[in-house]
Amino acid sequence: MSTLTIRRVVVRGRVQGVGYRAWTEDTAILNGLDGWVRNRRDGTVEALFAGSLEAVDAMIEACRRGPESSRVDAVDVHDSGPAELAMRRGDVGFSVLPTT
Repeated sequence: MSTLTIRRVVVRGRVQGVGYRAWTEDTAILNGLDGWVRNRRDGTVEALFAGSLEAVDAMIEACRRGPESSRVDAVDVHDSGPAELAMRRGDVGFSVLPTT
């Protein structure tokens, strides 16, 4: 049985108003990840991914590219845990959270 990996990312660049949150939600669901994504008032997008190490790492790499209309300047990656995962809406799946 594989261990659950949980990572939080903050994506900087032109990532708001370009469909980045919707792209993140769709891509995470397609890759079988749980977690959440939200805009932040400072213009960044923050997301949390939970799943196998391989799937989480692949999602972080995808975030470095983002959707075609975005421009990603940096992706900050932080280890996270169950308390942050519990912020999602409901107890399973992937959620889009309100701006913080």
